[in-house]
Amino acid sequence: MFSWLFVSLVITILLTPGPTNTLLASSGIETGVKKSLKLIPAEVVGYFIAISAWGVLIDSIAESLPILPPILKLFSAVYIIYLAFKLWKTSTVAADLNQPSITAKALFCATMLNPKALLFASAVFPAVAWSNLQAYTVHMGLFLCLIAPIALFWVFIGSVLVANKISWLNQKNLQRTASLVLVSFSVLLNYSAFMSI
Repeated sequence: MFSWLFVSLVITILLTPGPTNTLLASSGIETGVKKSLKLIPAEVVGYFIAISAWGVLIDSIAESLPILPPILKLFSAVYIIYLAFKLWKTSTVAADLNQPSITAKALFCATMLNPKALLFASAVFPAVAWSNLQAYTVHMGLFLCLIAPIALFWVFIGSVLVANKISWLNQKNLQRTASLVLVSFSVLLNYSAFMSI
């Protein structure tokens, strides 16, 4: 009932850098793999809710209210900028392994607002998934199974980078790089939103 094209698109999009993956890698840098594992359920639930909501919206009211997707994109961009400034600001603070700056709540919100959810709902999930419960269950179930290993990959990347003894590869530089990635992602999102108004 699902295609391998669906699987390959999901994997490719989930592997691309974005706000959620940047935060996962930053958590890997700050707290390591073990303490970052608690963030993965927040990503799973965030994507589940966001993709489902976008799918229902697209299937029901997007035609009658075409301004809604650009407004939601702008709101997402503002939140991503907030996260970028927070990462930049905390980049010079010594990591507190007991109280990481990246919380499950922050990751959940970033995932809920992640524009990838709209992309998944509108272009990757087949249209039949929003009108047929069986198709929805199969595709969403497969999607949710693919999230955890990819999230773990991003956390692992962060932990590997911080363990390296290269002088320029430190918490400050990595968090500021992550912050710049978030800002650039937000700029592209703003541009996309304004172009679709």
